[in-house]
Amino acid sequence: MAGIKEIRTQIKSVQNTRKITKAMEMVAASKMRKAQERMRAGRPYATKVREIATHMMQTHPEYSHPYLEERKELKAVGIVVISTDKGLCGGLNTNIQRLVLSRLKEFDAQGIKVQATALGNKGLGFLTRIGTNLVSQEVQLGDTPSLERLIGALKVQFDAYMDGTIDALYVATNVFVNTMKQEPSFIRLLPLPDGLADPFQTSLEEESQLPKASYKWDYIFEPDAKSVIDDLLHRYVESVVYQAVAENMASEQSARMVAMKAASDNAKKVIGDLQLVYNKTRQAAITKEISEIVGGAAAV
Repeated sequence: MAGIKEIRTQIKSVQNTRKITKAMEMVAASKMRKAQERMRAGRPYATKVREIATHMMQTHPEYSHPYLEERKELKAVGIVVISTDKGLCGGLNTNIQRLVLSRLKEFDAQGIKVQATALGNKGLGFLTRIGTNLVSQEVQLGDTPSLERLIGALKVQFDAYMDGTIDALYVATNVFVNTMKQEPSFIRLLPLPDGLADPFQTSLEEESQLPKASYKWDYIFEPDAKSVIDDLLHRYVESVVYQAVAENMASEQSARMVAMKAASDNAKKVIGDLQLVYNKTRQAAITKEISEIVGGAAAV
């Protein structure tokens, strides 16, 4: 009977685990809808800022902002790694870490120095383990992205780019495709591409092949064109990072919901298998007892 008791304990344990994973699945599904709404709400803002900035720069081609200038040689780059603060979301963090590691190896092979910023606890732990030059960090971002919290960590990289310490700035994040698919992406943030192509829809290889858009709009600037373009481009760069964080949060909740659903389904299957073993063991024990009773009665 000791075997039956052990199996019953295992069944109870797996049932308790299934209750937890089922609850986490439902919570993730609720948060996923809100995260997707925030992600989609941020896209029109970034699109409109990108259009206006493009128009303004083409009306004043004589002025070139440092964010638009291609450096002749890449000696050092910055990377902003966006990850989750918590686990239990499938291979989401593993995929982005694998992508970042491959890029770091490429930069190292070319003799390019790297300084990194971690947004999210998992990315911070990863960059610390591999010994990357970590210049800033921000963790415990919560379920709602806040630009005010991100600016401090990002300013370190923006100032380094303006000072010439780094020649390019990249963002590594998970781009939300649909509930079942999240695409790990390595996006070039600075220098900005010609025509300010959408970084979430255009790869690094496709940027150079895009036709340069032309506009015939004109603006009246106050106080002057340089101040307006500078401020607008800075707002645009911040909006891209904010959108990247929003994309990663939507990806996190989707991946967690799928992972918890798979865990719940696996737990249900394990419970079924254990229940079958339990019934067989119990039946064997009952049959043995009956045989002993019949044998004893026959002996008398």
